[in-house]
Amino acid sequence: MEYSTFGRHVAVDTWGVDFDKLNNAEFLQAQMVDAAEACGATVMSVQSKQFEPQGATVLVLLSESHLSIHTYPERGFAAIDCYTCGETVDPQLAIDYLVSVLKPEKTYAKKLVRGLGEMTVETPEMKQAELV
Repeated sequence: MEYSTFGRHVAVDTWGVDFDKLNNAEFLQAQMVDAAEACGATVMSVQSKQFEPQGATVLVLLSESHLSIHTYPERGFAAIDCYTCGETVDPQLAIDYLVSVLKPEKTYAKKLVRGLGEMTVETPEMKQAELV
């Protein structure tokens, strides 16, 4: 069987997020797994790190690739990205889910279309996700 190299990589910077949400690796881990499931991805493993005095990183290894968040609660900032290979899992759905949970004041997003030759950069349409 031959697999497609096509993939989509969505990255979003969120600003104006509540300190307590961004400073809770356990909360973020649960939301990241829910986001992965919301986009139809298969979670393989999860790693998280709570930093002192604040901040968190959560990495979700997907069968289709990955989902990650890095937070700076003191700045109200989170960097989120999701890369998925193939056509069946849409990373934008995971991003939309997380943005709906975090409720930032501002978001800045880009989508890379990869695996077809020259990468293309698009500005994705951000939508409110239905939370599970």
